[in-house]
Amino acid sequence: MTSDAIGAGGGGMNTGAREWDADTYDRVSDPQYEWGLEVLERLELRGDETVLDAGCGTGRVTAKLIERLPAGRVIAVDGSEDMVKRARQNLGDTAEVGFADLAQLELDKPVDVIFSTAVFHWILDHENLFRRLHGALRPGGRLHAQCGGRGNVAELTEAIIQAAADPRYATHFEGMEGAWNFAGPEETERRLEAVGFGETSCWLQDKPVTPEAPLEFLATVTLGPHLARLPEELHGPFTRDVASRLGEPLTLNYVRLNIEARA
Repeated sequence: MTSDAIGAGGGGMNTGAREWDADTYDRVSDPQYEWGLEVLERLELRGDETVLDAGCGTGRVTAKLIERLPAGRVIAVDGSEDMVKRARQNLGDTAEVGFADLAQLELDKPVDVIFSTAVFHWILDHENLFRRLHGALRPGGRLHAQCGGRGNVAELTEAIIQAAADPRYATHFEGMEGAWNFAGPEETERRLEAVGFGETSCWLQDKPVTPEAPLEFLATVTLGPHLARLPEELHGPFTRDVASRLGEPLTLNYVRLNIEARA
């Protein structure tokens, strides 16, 4: 089994194709929440824009985005029905929350800003993704996002490959496409410009994480596509086998790709 088959930097796709455990994600995803707030802090807003939160998750960062838009409007979408349900509970009537696969995104009216964190690396075809996002923005509208970038969780990827080779699991991963697309800034800028974006700026940031509940974090935040291929009785053993290869304390070397562009 190659690194591309499991989900190394080469790519992969997971948009609306699988469900997430929204309750657990809401509890263990503090690193993603904190990164989202950092990205939001960099976003300049007047306060009256219409903003699409592309991949809102449970709505924790969305709630902070709403606070920045006292005279604006937030449309929050996610590709997981469980996430959408939880976001609706968390946000109430402060945002329009719905299900959407970003790879097939279509809006009735263009928006001023598309905001997104911790999402784009789940989508294989970034050319199509950026084309869809460009089409959802008004002329001059802005894309402001962050996702996993080149080199993200490289040690975890290797641990998954090693664990997946075990005969208990190997047959379940036959034919599996990559789980992630960790792109670099240069290729991302080229892809953005190819579909019509300008004023592009992309860069990487190292963001290592030592989760307080490592097994729960791995199972919920990183291993979803892999566990979805295994029978439930192997979820725990596979998660533990991956974790055992990463040492203690378990640290994940996240690398974030920041994306800013104008339509």
